[in-house]
Amino acid sequence: MKREDFPKDLQPLIIPEPSGRLVYRCLGCNLEAGIEELLYTCPSCGQVLLLHDEQFDRLKKVPQKTWHRLFDYRKMLRIPAMKGIYRFHEFIGPVIPLDAVVYLGEGHTPIVEANAALQQQAGFRFFFKNDGQNPSASFKDRGMASAMSYIQYLIQTGKVSEVLAVCASTGDTSAAAALYAAYLRPRVKSAVLLPHGKVTPQQLSQPLGSGAAVFEIPGVFDDCMKVVEALSEDYPVALLNSKNAWRILGQESYSYEIAQDFSYDVKDIVVVVPIGNAGNITAVMSGFIKFLQAGVIDHLPKIIGVQSHHANPVFRYYQEPDSQKRRFAPVTVQPSAAQAAMIGNPVSMPRVIHLEQLYSRLAGEPRVFFVEVTEQEIMDWELTANRNGHIACTHGGECLAGLVQAAKRGLVSARETAVIDSTAHALKFAGFQEMYFQGRFPEEYGITPDPQLLNAPVLIHPADLDKVPAPGLPLTGKDFDRFVASVSRDIAQKLGLH
Repeated sequence: MKREDFPKDLQPLIIPEPSGRLVYRCLGCNLEAGIEELLYTCPSCGQVLLLHDEQFDRLKKVPQKTWHRLFDYRKMLRIPAMKGIYRFHEFIGPVIPLDAVVYLGEGHTPIVEANAALQQQAGFRFFFKNDGQNPSASFKDRGMASAMSYIQYLIQTGKVSEVLAVCASTGDTSAAAALYAAYLRPRVKSAVLLPHGKVTPQQLSQPLGSGAAVFEIPGVFDDCMKVVEALSEDYPVALLNSKNAWRILGQESYSYEIAQDFSYDVKDIVVVVPIGNAGNITAVMSGFIKFLQAGVIDHLPKIIGVQSHHANPVFRYYQEPDSQKRRFAPVTVQPSAAQAAMIGNPVSMPRVIHLEQLYSRLAGEPRVFFVEVTEQEIMDWELTANRNGHIACTHGGECLAGLVQAAKRGLVSARETAVIDSTAHALKFAGFQEMYFQGRFPEEYGITPDPQLLNAPVLIHPADLDKVPAPGLPLTGKDFDRFVASVSRDIAQKLGLH
């Protein structure tokens, strides 16, 4: 659809021009710094940063109905830069011109309502938001599209000439970083650090296939993170973990899409997300806050953050009801099927604390809650969801388990509708399903397979057949007819067909 085909009042707005004035703002000392160079922590106090639009008030002048119509009409544009997360350009990267936007198909992932049987079992009406349908098969592409668009903008404006992008990862971040960096070759190259033996083969294959330099080191994600932080402090590299505030901006699109999918009425919506390094829940809170402050929505939805009992520092922090007595303490993580959750010291924790307080203050009541689930619940609910027509990853199972826990604790009610984050494609974690089906989970996971959830292939080789086909050795004539009849008979017996 072309600009001239849109309603006349929207034509000047439909294709956005660069606007706003973004600065880095420190959550510790409130220092503000320009965005002419990449910053990850405050140069004064070392605290993490968020990006702040000093001209945000201009967005409040746009009527609510105009925002709704604008975002809805933009869905019909054929401009690649407007097809993904930059449909919400004014809220994500208003200073970035559209010709700098990197679009690989990220964003606009579907929400799929759970079938009646699964909703009855969970005791709740809910949808999965399938972020595994992003180009590298995880939600990380949202933040990476934003970070890489900003890097391309710096290249185009001559502020940098070549970039080496680095990240620590439990799998999905490395896949996204390597993919988007590969798209910007030769000006951008990537290197990723992974905890040795803690990444699934499917996830490991992704950065390798994209041509990244891949380094495995002993330890867990937190150890990898310390190394890339040291690299970003001592060498001219671009850090692509969620410590990078541009990553948070891109992931805010998750909130905007949910608002749009529910016609901007989110009063009775509950958004359930896993915590991991805490960048995702940070972005979800920040996105809804911006939409509320600009008048795009009238209410803030409820947010449930979920952690495994094997990596639960955020849950532990919020167990203390008195906010004045809360003290954050990192934890030593244990093995988790939700691998991206195996983070004992999330770098975005200061952002979570800051935004949770602001979120609840704007809502006039607590609207962000935290629950803990077991590894057993994660795997059981993931497999149950997929047996009911979904493609939930282990983190989707973690979120579904978290919703059930939240309902038991009275944090959500029957009148509300939940949106559950399935952060990646289920195939990335097929190895955990295989271990479950074969009863091979190491003891430290604490997972015992439920016989009702087990499944395995059945070899059909009728005993009365002396000839069967093989590669390069097909059967013909009566031998083939006898093979088809015998195999069909045995399968029918297995299925109880008469």
